[in-house]
Amino acid sequence: MRYLLHKYVQPVRRDHPDFTQPVSPHSLRHMKGMHLLQSGVPLEIIRDFLGHVDVKTTEIYARANLEMKRKALEKAADCTPLPKIPSWQQNKSLHSL
Repeated sequence: MRYLLHKYVQPVRRDHPDFTQPVSPHSLRHMKGMHLLQSGVPLEIIRDFLGHVDVKTTEIYARANLEMKRKALEKAADCTPLPKIPSWQQNKSLHSL
């Protein structure tokens, strides 16, 4: 499996130097666990699917998913321009009503 992944990832890396994510059988397994969690599959089912003995091992995916969401929200907040003051608030005559 590792050989096949390496065989097909190398040309992609050559053509796309910005693709630097690690690709291994374990990263594919982790990605599948994350996709299952993001699809709403319960942790107990993911645990059984991945063959974990204890659900605490599977909870790593839930913590990673929350961290990814937090980073995405922070990134979105940093990119959001401040809203302009609405024209009705700029009109002083409307404030006295």
